[in-house]
Amino acid sequence: MTQAPISSAGLDEETARAELYGLLAALYYAPPTADLLEQLRVAVTDAPAPGGFLEEPWRALVGAARASDDGAIAAEYTTLFGGVGKPEVYLFGSFYLSGFLNEKPLAALRTDIAALGLARDDAMSETEDHVAYLCEVMRYLIAGDDVAVANLTHQQAFFAAHLQPWFTRMCDAVQAHPKARFYAAVADLTRAFVAVEAQGFDMLT
Repeated sequence: MTQAPISSAGLDEETARAELYGLLAALYYAPPTADLLEQLRVAVTDAPAPGGFLEEPWRALVGAARASDDGAIAAEYTTLFGGVGKPEVYLFGSFYLSGFLNEKPLAALRTDIAALGLARDDAMSETEDHVAYLCEVMRYLIAGDDVAVANLTHQQAFFAAHLQPWFTRMCDAVQAHPKARFYAAVADLTRAFVAVEAQGFDMLT
């Protein structure tokens, strides 16, 4: 899982979309690194155009990073998503779509990933329906060099099939946890971003 740099206000919309998917992937895959948290804490919080839908959740995330130290955020990640056995909050699509892990939604996802010519890195310990993996696929479909794969048609289809049906439910679960602080802000940004993406794709139809 590669760490995406935090975008500046001057980046074009497609680059900003790709980088936000990359940021979410990094935040959900593992406790954020000290470098990533430092970037967050000094990030610009004003949107290029006032009143942007993501401006408030982005500002809240930056504020949450500034309000907590690295150790507290790492401990929160472990409390919510880590530990031995059943986690407090699941980050896998199959759980939200079927109630169980490694079920039919994962098989369908693997079929679609293979059709895109993509494959799971053997170094990744999680299954492909982990939120971080899906965000990385979306980042590639936006910013990849192969335009036969990385295009709006594939973005829209993949998002509609594998992200939109359950990301909001995951955000609900994170925000409902009494120990979620930093990750409550991550979930709020995720929810807002998914809404923006859904609206954008709806405009294409």
